[in-house]
Amino acid sequence: MMIRRPLSILVSILAVTLLLTTGAAAQLSITPPAAKDEPARKPAEKAKRKLPAAAAKKPEPKPPAPAASAAPAPVPDNPNADMVYGAYQRGEYKTAFNLAQPRAQAGDVHAMTMLGELYANGLGVKRDYARAADWYKRASDGGDREAMLALAMMRLGGFGGTTDKQEAVKLLASSAKLGEPKASYNLALLYLDGQTLPQDVKRCAELMRQAADAGNAEAQYALATFYKEGTGVEKNVETAVRLLQAAALADNVDAEVEYAIALFNGVGTPRNQPAAVALLRKAAKQGSAIAQNRLAFVLVNGVGAPMDKVEGLKWHLVAKTAGKGDPALDEELAKLSPEDRAKAEALAHRWLGDKVDSPAPAGQPTSQAQAAPPFLMPQGGVPGMPAPPPAAPNR
Repeated sequence: MMIRRPLSILVSILAVTLLLTTGAAAQLSITPPAAKDEPARKPAEKAKRKLPAAAAKKPEPKPPAPAASAAPAPVPDNPNADMVYGAYQRGEYKTAFNLAQPRAQAGDVHAMTMLGELYANGLGVKRDYARAADWYKRASDGGDREAMLALAMMRLGGFGGTTDKQEAVKLLASSAKLGEPKASYNLALLYLDGQTLPQDVKRCAELMRQAADAGNAEAQYALATFYKEGTGVEKNVETAVRLLQAAALADNVDAEVEYAIALFNGVGTPRNQPAAVALLRKAAKQGSAIAQNRLAFVLVNGVGAPMDKVEGLKWHLVAKTAGKGDPALDEELAKLSPEDRAKAEALAHRWLGDKVDSPAPAGQPTSQAQAAPPFLMPQGGVPGMPAPPPAAPNR
């Protein structure tokens, strides 16, 4: 079975519209992709078997992506700024606040951005969106591109004031012009959305390319999907796979899964099944239910890796807890000896604790209701995202 991308442009538009108009709680986490399961298919002859494309993606918990951070960058020629940023990086937020305050009062835009970050996230001080927006505004007026990004995201979400999408667009455009890749990424989302700006998939692709060229893994993954489907660009599977590879090298889990499938099937790149299995194993350990399901398939069938049914069915049981069941793998589980089945279940329990075979919490939405392409999460400056490192005690 060849790889098929289940996401349509319409789904993408609806997803981003929802994400850009919901409240703080919805914006504080990154939701992985989701979609319907494909029916399991009986494997063909071993020598001719291809890895089935992941049916579609269901949400699986994972920590917020570091790329979303809007933390201010250090200024190499300013030792005081380095001290502020160093304290922030160590989790000494009160110290960072105390060091940044006098510098901000003296007109240092990087220190202003730092104060905005600390107030927005309640780090070292009580959370105060109004003060955060004020400091971001001062830094933005002073030309700090990261402050422009952060303030734009606050204006989109209505934090520290009323929602103002037009001001957000101007701020994102200014920040992108100054070279901030996350601003290019978010501006691209607005062109894809078609609500705040007229829908323009070509302009969206251009902005995604700017962010991708600057190393933004989420943009690389998004642009790979565009090239794969011919959305806003001429369809080019080889270019799509190169972008998937770049995003995978930057630890984008969804790109790891799709690049692994491309490697396994030899689509857009030379076939390399051992490398594909290694990448699936990495993504499985990072919590991707799609990778867990595909890894279970290759291990149970001994395709591209030595057959290991106990380990493979362990990953099948793990993937099932995230809704990625597979009737064919259920049949393989039923065929195991009682001893081997007990081993597989014990390994799954060790990985998941008591989640194996446990029902979803009452009142939780279905995975389809949570579906959202991973590249449609606004990045940067959203209060509370990402979770900062644990605070260290001030000395």
